[in-house]
Amino acid sequence: MKRSKRQVHRKTHKIPQIQFEEQKLTSFSGLVLFQAFFSQICLKERLQSCFAHLRSSSIFQHSVITLLLIVHLLLGFRRLRDNRYYRDDPMVKRLLGLNILPDVATMSRQLACADDKSVEKLRNLCRKLCLDRLQPLGLRRLTLDFDGSVQSTMRSAEATAVGFNKKKKGARSYYPLFCTIAQTGQVFDLLHRSGNVHDSNGAKAFISQCIQFIRDRLGNITFEVRMDAAYFSDEIVSALNELGVEFTISVPFERFSQLKTIIAEQRYWDHYNQDLSFFERSWKPKKWNDRYRFLFIRQKVRQQQKDPIQLDLFIPYQCGFDFKVIITNKRSSSKKVLNFHNGRGEQEGIFAELKSHCQMDYVPVKTRIGNQIYLLSAVLAHNLARELQMLANLRQRNTTEKRSPLWIFQELNTFRRNLLQRAGRLTAPHGTLTLTISANNQVSQELIRYLHAAKAA
Repeated sequence: MKRSKRQVHRKTHKIPQIQFEEQKLTSFSGLVLFQAFFSQICLKERLQSCFAHLRSSSIFQHSVITLLLIVHLLLGFRRLRDNRYYRDDPMVKRLLGLNILPDVATMSRQLACADDKSVEKLRNLCRKLCLDRLQPLGLRRLTLDFDGSVQSTMRSAEATAVGFNKKKKGARSYYPLFCTIAQTGQVFDLLHRSGNVHDSNGAKAFISQCIQFIRDRLGNITFEVRMDAAYFSDEIVSALNELGVEFTISVPFERFSQLKTIIAEQRYWDHYNQDLSFFERSWKPKKWNDRYRFLFIRQKVRQQQKDPIQLDLFIPYQCGFDFKVIITNKRSSSKKVLNFHNGRGEQEGIFAELKSHCQMDYVPVKTRIGNQIYLLSAVLAHNLARELQMLANLRQRNTTEKRSPLWIFQELNTFRRNLLQRAGRLTAPHGTLTLTISANNQVSQELIRYLHAAKAA
C-alpha cells in the first residue's frame, strides 16, 4: 500500500514533561504467560513442599523468596538489590501473590537460614520437572552431557576456594558439576562443589545417581554419555560399562606417551573430509584391566605465523595437524561416533545462556546454602523458559547424529525482549480484570499462542 509523505512524516514536537503517578502500569505484561504456566504445573505448591520442614515465623516464606528469585532471573535482573526497579510492578506482585515485595535484607536472611535438605528437595524438583517433559516423548535413547562450570567471586563466600580459573586467576570460586539433557537442552541436575576440586571429584557417584534416577522413572531406555578428558579414568569408564551406558570420553594426551607413538607409526588414515581423517584401534593403558575402542582423529590446521609481518603479496601457509583421541564403547561407525562426540558443543551453549541470561555466574550472598538456592533458581528459570517453548511449539527435529535438541529454542534474552518486556495496564471494566497491551499483531499472536499452551500444560 502506497502512502503519502504527509501520512508517514510528522513534525518534531518538544520533549514532554515527565510526571509520575501511582497507576496499575506494568513493564512485564508477558509474565501473564508464566502466571498461567506456573499455576498449571503447581509450581508454588511444589516449592512450598521443598521448604515445608523449616519452621519460620517470617511473613515471606522460603518458597516465596525462591519463586521471587526465579522471576527475578526470568526478567533479566542480576543482583538481589535490583528488585527495587520492579517492586511496584503489579504483574510481578500478581504472579507472586504478594502486595509488597521483600527487601534485600529479608531475602538474604531467608536464604541464609535454609538447610541442605531444602537444597536436596529443590534438586529433586528440578529433576522431576525434566522427567515430566521426557516421559511423554517416548525416546529410545537419552543423551546426557557432564561437565563443570566455574562461578567466580571477588569476595569471600562460604565454601569457595581458589582453584583453576582461566579468566579470573586467583579469584575464589565454586565449581559445580552439571548434567544436561541433549534432547531438551535442559539441566537435569547439578553437584555443588568448592572451586579447588578436580573436575572428576564426586563425578562417579553423581553420574550413577543421575542415570539411576532416570532409569527408575523411564524404565528400559538406552543411555548415552559424553564427557571431556577431565573425566577419563578406569574407574568412571568401568562404571559406565557396568551400567550399560554408551559413552564417548576425550583422552588426555599428556598422561599417555604411548598415544604419540601409536599416531606416529600409523601410515594409513581414513578420510572424513578434506581436512579431517581418523583411524581406530583396540587399546588399553598399562594399569587398566580391559581393552576399549579408541578413535584417533587428526585435523589439518594452519600453523601460526610467528615471524615478523611482511607486506609480501604471496605468503605460503604451512599446515600442520591437531590430534585428539576418543574412547568409546559404541558400536556405530567411526564417523557417527565422531559426530556424536562433537555434539558436546551444545552443552557449552547451555552454559553460555545460563551465565549471560540467567546470571548463573553470580554469587549473591556469603552463605553456601544461599548461593546454592540462587544457582538452582537460575537453573529452574532456564528449564521453565525452555519448557514453555516446548509446550507452544511442535518438535522441529528428529534425532540427529550430534543429538541436537529436538526443538529450535529462542535464547531467553530474545524471548524476554519479544514477549516478557511489554508495557501494559491492569484495569477492571465492569468488574472484569483486564490486561491491556499495545496492539501489535506479531506480539498478540505469539502471546495468545503461548498462553493457550501454558493453560493446556
